Amino acid sequence: MVQDSAQQAPSVTPATPARALLPAILPALAVGVISSLLLVGVEVAAEELEDVLWRTVPDALGIGRYSVAWMFVMLFATGVAVGLVVWKVPGHAGPDPATVGLDAPILPPVVLPGLLLAAALMLAGGPSLGPENPIIAVNVGLAVWLGGRMLPRAPGRIWPALAEAATIGALFGTPVAAALVISEVLARQETRGLLWDNLFAPLTAATAGSLTVALIDHPSFDLNLPSIGRPGWSDLLAAIVVASAGALLGMCAVRAFPYVHGAFRRLRHPMLMLPAGGIVLGGLGALGGHLTLFKGLDEIAELAHDPDGWSAGEFAVMTVVKLGALLVAASCGFRGGRIFPAVFVGTALGLCAHALVSGVHPSVGVSAGVLGVLLAITRQGWISLFVAAVLVASPGIIALLCVASLPAWLLVTGRPQMQLRQDGTSLR
Repeated sequence: MVQDSAQQAPSVTPATPARALLPAILPALAVGVISSLLLVGVEVAAEELEDVLWRTVPDALGIGRYSVAWMFVMLFATGVAVGLVVWKVPGHAGPDPATVGLDAPILPPVVLPGLLLAAALMLAGGPSLGPENPIIAVNVGLAVWLGGRMLPRAPGRIWPALAEAATIGALFGTPVAAALVISEVLARQETRGLLWDNLFAPLTAATAGSLTVALIDHPSFDLNLPSIGRPGWSDLLAAIVVASAGALLGMCAVRAFPYVHGAFRRLRHPMLMLPAGGIVLGGLGALGGHLTLFKGLDEIAELAHDPDGWSAGEFAVMTVVKLGALLVAASCGFRGGRIFPAVFVGTALGLCAHALVSGVHPSVGVSAGVLGVLLAITRQGWISLFVAAVLVASPGIIALLCVASLPAWLLVTGRPQMQLRQDGTSLR
């Protein structure tokens, strides 16, 4: 009986002793600070270039800053500039961005300058992509290269985890985002020890990255939308419907992704693919207006500043145009991530729901719309919940989003992802 009881007793996962975790603190802090400084440097440089390209130059030429003609010129020129980098710079700015997600490949050092330049040009020029994928890839490559030389005895697998965590913490201004993403990754892997033991070093890097950005840049995702107070049954219903609609809308782009990517791949050369993509993006920008350009973070703040400032039709046009711009930019070869433009799509969708049905609170519509679209585009449940929640400073929204995520997740799970294999087919 004693033996049977011992066999049935659950095994206890041994904790890692503190002395084994302490040596990781200094490398994690160093990676966190360096990764965040690189992110801030690229974004500041891109903002300065954007100011020149979209304000100084058109003002000097007497052309409207966001006139249709200037949109076509700038997006075509951005396609040419990035195409030249992809064509001529050593390393060709990394692999096809359609095949890369947040879990970045380890790139050799020769590739990193070109990838960094292509990302900065893209951010300044107006295509609808964010900085996350290329910056994570660059930081991972740098961390592996420098870490392997300075601390050759450290396990090689630790450097990508530190760099990814640091960059995500810096991007979202909090280590919580990195912890959520890494916990999803760890759930798919066989790991030893307790969860928090495995998170200790990456969370340290993410904390260093987020604190560095907070001290330098003071980021904030709160859209200052009206508070919902105490949620009611109508808010729950609205959250479920809008999140599900966002998931379905996002899946439309996911389904179209391999076909649009294949159409651009038939052009075969970056100096044809990227300028062609720029022309299409110029047309979409002319249709949706200047708010549908760029990564979308500043633009959603402008939308949320006046939730009743546009009609339902105008919000619907911006939603569809931005999703189309995200699809084209991610397919034709621009180096960038999909999270921030997807947030714009979800925000515009939520405000469209509010404009159509006045009973849909703008905070509920925006957060639920962002949740649904991000679930479809990223297939990252925790990061989708996190981003949707931080946009609205209301504790009551979290319970609504947790419930709304369930039917939205059923609509996207097991279906193709917005990431392709090397042969151009969709991942599942």
